[in-house]
Amino acid sequence: MDIFNQLLQGFATAATPINLLWCFVGCALGTAVGVLPGIGPAVAVAMLLPITVKVEATASMIFFAGIYYGAMYGGSTTSILLNTPGETASMVTAMEGNKMAKSGRAGAALATAAIGSFVAGTIATVLVTLFAPVVADFAVKLGPPEYFMLMLLAFTTVSAVLGKSAVRGLTALFVGLAAGLVGLDQITGQARYTGGVPEMLDGIEIVLVAVGLFAVAEAMYAVLYEGRVVDSQNKLSKVHMTAKDWRRSWPAWLRGTAIGAPFGCIPAGGTEIPTFLSYATEKKLAKDNTEFGTKGAIEGVAGPEAANNATVTAAMIPLLTLGIPTSNTTAILLGAFQNYGIQPGPQLFTSSSALVWALIASLYIGNVMLLVLNLPLVGLWVKLLKIPKPYLYAGILIFATVGVYGMRQSAFDLFLLYGIGVLGVVMRRFDFPTAPVVVGMILGPLAEAQFRNAMSIGEGSAMVFLQRPMSVTLLVIVVAVLVLPRVAKVLSARRARQ
Repeated sequence: MDIFNQLLQGFATAATPINLLWCFVGCALGTAVGVLPGIGPAVAVAMLLPITVKVEATASMIFFAGIYYGAMYGGSTTSILLNTPGETASMVTAMEGNKMAKSGRAGAALATAAIGSFVAGTIATVLVTLFAPVVADFAVKLGPPEYFMLMLLAFTTVSAVLGKSAVRGLTALFVGLAAGLVGLDQITGQARYTGGVPEMLDGIEIVLVAVGLFAVAEAMYAVLYEGRVVDSQNKLSKVHMTAKDWRRSWPAWLRGTAIGAPFGCIPAGGTEIPTFLSYATEKKLAKDNTEFGTKGAIEGVAGPEAANNATVTAAMIPLLTLGIPTSNTTAILLGAFQNYGIQPGPQLFTSSSALVWALIASLYIGNVMLLVLNLPLVGLWVKLLKIPKPYLYAGILIFATVGVYGMRQSAFDLFLLYGIGVLGVVMRRFDFPTAPVVVGMILGPLAEAQFRNAMSIGEGSAMVFLQRPMSVTLLVIVVAVLVLPRVAKVLSARRARQ
């Protein structure tokens, strides 16, 4: 009952005119971002992070959450009509959705994607409402050794799972950890790695790093390496589903939600795995799978879209309760919280209760807004694709530059921004994941502080990490994340040779 009362208070906060406006703008902007190929929610949120200097915390977090979910809805539109996924999460939708569009069923594909996203998003939001406080209550009992192990788990999972290579992921993580050390030491007050530059004494701004790595690097990479792609559009039929489409879609929505929600709760690296799993499940369970890969099967759109949105919404549980981001966008949302001096984790539900429950309530409101925006306005979103790419990327660079300069009016910040942008281009070119850099920067100083506290408790002995059951359990999970995938790879290679 206590959860229900807190949720009602959250609705009272989220339903104020100003917060509703921020939610609507976030959802609309997110949908537009999802429609435009190459500009994902991570780029959009990173580019808009400087607004945290001026906008109140609850409003800006509702706004960023709207962008995050809106991009997932919008990505399906271009996947279906143009075979151009706006997000990696929409790649699977393109496989069957575009086939449906080519056989004159674009309207049904768009409808099942939008309604499936709404159903999955709503169910996953209920799960966040019910389980996030329980996880937080459990985690609040942890001490410094457990906190350090929890952060070690975050480092390991984000660096080992996000990206194609664990070595590249760990390299990116160490770049972030090194950047997090710049500035004044938390305990001794000594300057560290500042190079005699006064602007470095306060450390490197997380906003600056996020904008440089995601927004600036994205624009520069597109200009340098991506060729011009001519999009061909399928004819848009009326956005509605027949009774048969409904009968085939609703079980796929529920199965997709059941597959996607657990993947959001664990640091398993984005939405690609659950969407592919959902697609494989639907193909296996279909009574007549001759439509798959030929005319396009509606289950192949409904299931993956539901899995995608369930994963994205459930990702709020580890972010809010443990401070562990499970995707690029949640890593940047972690940075947005930190800008307000708020640290997501077990204490968040007690220290910033009003903000958390307003954010959870806004997920319910945002899901309804996105359904209303996506079904009638499909034609409008598709017209966004007519914006020439050069104007689009020039706009991103201008917005990023003005936003970062407006924070401290420092020319040094601009040099640093474009230096980090160049680093981001190099990382993308050689397939290094960028999220571990942001996670390393944010959680590095916190992990250092918890490690020092734990060592004080153990009177200088590292055995303190092996003397507490929860700490040992987390350590075993960390080792398993690093070792098990390699063991499985070796075993599968040996079986293949035999």
